[in-house]
Amino acid sequence: MSAFGTPEFDAVKGELLADVDDDVTDGPDGLLVKGALFAYESEGSLVVDLPEQRATDLVERGVAQAVEAPKPAKGRWVSVQDTDDWLELATEAHQFVGEPAVGRDS
Repeated sequence: MSAFGTPEFDAVKGELLADVDDDVTDGPDGLLVKGALFAYESEGSLVVDLPEQRATDLVERGVAQAVEAPKPAKGRWVSVQDTDDWLELATEAHQFVGEPAVGRDS
């Protein structure tokens, strides 16, 4: 994980940090929701924690690559190089990681 983001990642951060009600914070390792890491930049790719089925679909279609991340995933970590997909996938990861567990209070 790099301490210096690219302009593309900075744009994603700007969008996700804009609404304080979304509970997104910019931590030393990447973007957090309610204290849980959901997205970061590594070697020019966006790395996001997505639901297993969604991550598998992206990998099978060649949109993303599976990665071993330094933090446990709620679903599965994947990296995406195409910056056109970054905001959409970071938003998905934010919603996925930030949602309450089934059967728990929201």
